[in-house]
Amino acid sequence: MNESVPTPERPISDSPVDDMALPYAVEPLDVRGRLVRLGPALDAILARHAYPEPVSRLLAEAAVLTTMLGTALKGKGRLQLQTRSDGPVQMLVVDFDAPDRLRAYAQFDAVRLAACTDHSGAALLGRGHLAFTIDHGDAASRWQGVVALEGAGLSVAAHHYFAQSEQIPTFVKLAVAEVFNPEGRHWRAGGLMVQHLPNSQARVADLHPGDAPEGFVPDVADANEPWNEALALASTLGDDELVEPGLSAERLLYRLFHERGVKVFPAQSVRDQCRCSQEGVEAMLRGFSAKERADMVDAAGKIQVTCAFCSTMRSFDPADFG
Repeated sequence: MNESVPTPERPISDSPVDDMALPYAVEPLDVRGRLVRLGPALDAILARHAYPEPVSRLLAEAAVLTTMLGTALKGKGRLQLQTRSDGPVQMLVVDFDAPDRLRAYAQFDAVRLAACTDHSGAALLGRGHLAFTIDHGDAASRWQGVVALEGAGLSVAAHHYFAQSEQIPTFVKLAVAEVFNPEGRHWRAGGLMVQHLPNSQARVADLHPGDAPEGFVPDVADANEPWNEALALASTLGDDELVEPGLSAERLLYRLFHERGVKVFPAQSVRDQCRCSQEGVEAMLRGFSAKERADMVDAAGKIQVTCAFCSTMRSFDPADFG
């Protein structure tokens, strides 16, 4: 996931833009990161599935987290987030196909969900694992990082992932909200990632002066001081700010880091688009045996296949497979 900070920097804009990831850097604090805003693309994904509200919120968080990491991919490739756990929400799957395609779905136990009074991410997920998979198109370039879900939400799991897999000090905050207007109910989500630069130079303690009086204690520099300051500033961010429709991403970053000077770079757009196709599903069906395909035939004499991501249903004639 390591990435160099892109150039050139861009000026602050007061015009809010949704469905994008905005890279930034705060050089005096040796940090860089991404601010993600999802609006219409996320709303389209969740509206298509019509999940219960707690499931939609959790899947929206997963979509923001996946977008944060997926937009760091260079060139073509795919990043997938997948959870498997023993909670009411048994599985989340989010795909980000570089440079900008996002899709997602969830599997949940409706009976257990209805009986669950705690709708926090920790309670909905329960215990299991979270996996990030990066696939550049060939087996040699496939990579996977797995962290445990131990009764905590996605933000906590993300922190564990960065500490374990990348060993980069990282702060992640995710927020989801529903916006009501005359057109109806719409979903929004946002996220902030702050990372300490891996090549940052630690401060060097002052040399001991040879003629110092007895009892003199030399200044011991704190190498973590810039990171601690960055964490303190990032921790002031409110959930409402991350999802506020009228607040631009640039202005939000300026609010957080203006005292130290924040640079923003070209934003990367995100769109709702599935990769499934008639040809792809047909090729998948040809991979099954004739007996297996025969078992798939419905009462109407067709093989019906519905995409879990985009809910598109495709119909096939068994005779077409010979």
